[in-house]
Amino acid sequence: MDEKQFDIGIDVATNYVDEQSEPDAGRYVFAYTITISNKGEFPARLISRHWVITDANGKVQEVNGDGVVGEQPHLNPGEVFRYSSGAVLETPVGAMQGLYRMEADNGVNFDAPIAPFTLAVPGLLH
Repeated sequence: MDEKQFDIGIDVATNYVDEQSEPDAGRYVFAYTITISNKGEFPARLISRHWVITDANGKVQEVNGDGVVGEQPHLNPGEVFRYSSGAVLETPVGAMQGLYRMEADNGVNFDAPIAPFTLAVPGLLH
């Protein structure tokens, strides 16, 4: 199988949501925006997601579900889908990583890995 046929680009932007967070109660809210782009040769649909969210205490949350934000976006080559979601941590720093399960129009299922990214309250990390 030619890897170029199935190439999904994933870019992540994060920010801390101060107005929804309660540090004294161990509640840190983060928003993230994901941009998914089909850089491959075949149209593909995002079928499901799998996230691994780890806080600074080593607590791990795993999240599995169909699609993203209630959708299973279909991307033709060159198309982009962007969505925003959030995560709540008990610590001011954490990390997320995961994968999207994709299905190409030719019936091939493949995984689009989401590289680890950091969630952090501004000013904590240098």
